[in-house]
Amino acid sequence: MQKIILVPDSFPGALSAAGACDVLGEVFARFFPEAELLRLPLGGVDTLRAGGELRIARVQGPGGEELRARYTVLPDRRTAVLDAAVCTGVEAARAAGQLRPGRATSYGVGQMILDALQTGCREILLCLGPSAVMDGGAGCAAALGVRFLDASGRSFVPVGDTLSSIAHIDLLGRAPVLAGARLRVLAGSQAPLCGAGGAVSALGLPAADAARLDEGLAHLAAVTESDLGVAVANRPGAGASGGLGAGAAAFLGGELCPGVEPLLDLAGFDGMLAGAGLVVTSAGRLDAASALGCPAVSVAQRAQRAGVPVLAFGGVVADGAAELYGLGVTAMQAVNRGGLPAASAAPRAAADLRRAAEDACRMMLL
Repeated sequence: MQKIILVPDSFPGALSAAGACDVLGEVFARFFPEAELLRLPLGGVDTLRAGGELRIARVQGPGGEELRARYTVLPDRRTAVLDAAVCTGVEAARAAGQLRPGRATSYGVGQMILDALQTGCREILLCLGPSAVMDGGAGCAAALGVRFLDASGRSFVPVGDTLSSIAHIDLLGRAPVLAGARLRVLAGSQAPLCGAGGAVSALGLPAADAARLDEGLAHLAAVTESDLGVAVANRPGAGASGGLGAGAAAFLGGELCPGVEPLLDLAGFDGMLAGAGLVVTSAGRLDAASALGCPAVSVAQRAQRAGVPVLAFGGVVADGAAELYGLGVTAMQAVNRGGLPAASAAPRAAADLRRAAEDACRMMLL
């Protein structure tokens, strides 16, 4: 095999895309030492780091703590690639001791955007993945000057538990530097903001907590439509990253884009496929719903058009995953083969991925 392209996505709460790429790279290099290995982890910062400049912004983490958030500025000096999970993901929340989605904030994401704009970038690619924050992007918007007012007219920064206190939304103080800038929001999930299959459903919370947070997001959607004339409740991608998709679109004028297509274009993925013998990708879960915006499926469809087979590793390979065979996936391997609960599977994700990759390589060498 002359060329193998590693294009893994993260295993939410367990292993980053870059970490998965490191594990897969070690295994495939060992079993196929003659092959050229190309690595393209599907995290906004890591996907486009080559040739770009890594920058650090001091921002607020999900629990209010100071956080050093990294993002990438591309060689054109005008385009910045930001990964919201740096500030709102499960790993960031766990590090802050703040795995309480109703009390966590996306404020740091807005600070990252502001930092990139103030350093001269005019195009922002904001990558949305799994989130431990359920504030509908209100915190992010507040960091950029959007005001949320309660019934007494007092301004506050909402979190998931206080979204229902929003009476009005005021965009007049929005940061002037947003004017003329383009914000593209890459939603890895096409979930609506609230209701069945909405943002909250991704967390597996107890029923009472899920219902309270979903009601808050529904209230945010109602006020957004009433005050701003923007309907976000059922918009595909609005529920991505705890509703940050909705907030970035409604409050910041962002363009919601499905999946990782713009990232793959900027990385030149289609050109990389020339002469490749295998593409290896991954996702936290592979099932019928993966057909809707799953980054691994976007990768597989492009590989299929180029005639390159695709091996996909899923943290869980669930019922309905067979539908992905018609979307470019050639073979699938489950990583969590013991069926462990997410909390138990997370600490051993790297070891389990290594074992699954080794088994797959042995099968290919038969």
